[in-house]
Amino acid sequence: MNQNTQVLGQARVPRLLAQLAIPAVVAQVINLLYNIVDRIYIGHIPEIGADALTGAGLFMPILMLINAFALLLGSGGAPRAAIFMGKRDNQTAEKIMGNCFSLLMGLSVILTVVFYLFAPQLLELFGASKVTKPYALDYARIYILGTVFVLTVMGMNPFITTQGFAKISMLTTVIGAVINTVLDPIFIFLLDLGVKGAALATVLSQAVGAVWVLRFLSGKKTILRLRVKHFRPEAKIVLPCLALGVSSFVMLATESLLSVSFTSSLSKYGGDIAVGAMTIVTSICQLVTMPLQGICQGGQPIISYNYGAHNPARVREAFKCQFLACICFSGFCWAAIMLLPRVFSGMFTGDAALADYAAWALRIYMAGIFSLGFQISCQQSFVALGQAKISLVLACLRKLILLIPLIYILPNFLSNQVFAVFLAEPISDILAATVTTVVFFARFQKILKKDPVGNAN
Repeated sequence: MNQNTQVLGQARVPRLLAQLAIPAVVAQVINLLYNIVDRIYIGHIPEIGADALTGAGLFMPILMLINAFALLLGSGGAPRAAIFMGKRDNQTAEKIMGNCFSLLMGLSVILTVVFYLFAPQLLELFGASKVTKPYALDYARIYILGTVFVLTVMGMNPFITTQGFAKISMLTTVIGAVINTVLDPIFIFLLDLGVKGAALATVLSQAVGAVWVLRFLSGKKTILRLRVKHFRPEAKIVLPCLALGVSSFVMLATESLLSVSFTSSLSKYGGDIAVGAMTIVTSICQLVTMPLQGICQGGQPIISYNYGAHNPARVREAFKCQFLACICFSGFCWAAIMLLPRVFSGMFTGDAALADYAAWALRIYMAGIFSLGFQISCQQSFVALGQAKISLVLACLRKLILLIPLIYILPNFLSNQVFAVFLAEPISDILAATVTTVVFFARFQKILKKDPVGNAN
């Protein structure tokens, strides 16, 4: 048995979770820097910074959809691979990884063509004005050409983490983020490429990350190896992965729909400054949600492996540690944002009016952010346990069932309509977290008694 898999089944859970989660959190934060660094630099371009930042923010729905397709196979395939590793069936785990990779490559071609051709129409749908559309289109067209690199990094990196190579997984994003951070000021300011330079820096950094991932997964150190013979998709391999990954896909894809709902409503009630503030607010929100995802990425291999190995005591202990870590982190972030909103908003723009507006919006939008520790930990644990159906329902609850309707309903009942749009977020956060937590604890013990390789429970 490989030393990494022995560790997943035998090492002390709190220390093991820390060893896997800390690199995963670092990786998530650094991965977020790909786009946040762009926005920070773009927001400080002389004279046009505020409009350029708003334009780049309008691309976010497309960016989220690209990332969602990566997670469809990465978040669906990696837990399935870990479960089979727990059952000592590495051959099936390798087939899962190979099938997911070939599908990611096919998706990258389709997404590149569709989004490149329809970018102008989509950006107008998302609320681009005559002022902001040129900046949005400049950023979008270049970023879209790098879709294959994004899908490779985000879709295949989970397979590195799930084998217990958390530090290697972290380096994937560290290397890319460092390159992006160095290239951004060179391309944006020194070469005077503006928004195009920010997008080009991101694509090049993602390309390096993709090469890193593929070299490791086809090399000698990996437990599961990419092999050409596993690239041909098999329905019995792929369909359970898609069923499990669809909840993560829905969670991120609905962020795209959610972004459209927010920007269209805010554009109607508050104009470009409200849309610009939303770009800043969303970026700061990701600084909370991405590390929470990282903690759960650290917990996923432990939960999935030991579930496959029929070791419910370790599954329970791993979930408990993950749950407490998520709650503590989200509570700390909530306190920091409530106390210092202007500090956070000022990171993204030198425009005082926009920074003040965003600080006001932050306190409203993030008022329920403490509850995401409950929501994300429980929902992602359903994924780690292979529970596709319930995970999908809970992924839809917060955004599709609660948040998006509230964005359009609340402005009809409150005189300050922009306030009403932002208020929809904390209401849906708290309600969804309550339901998800109750459902998880009601079903947890029953799940541990089920067949760990059963499909779409």
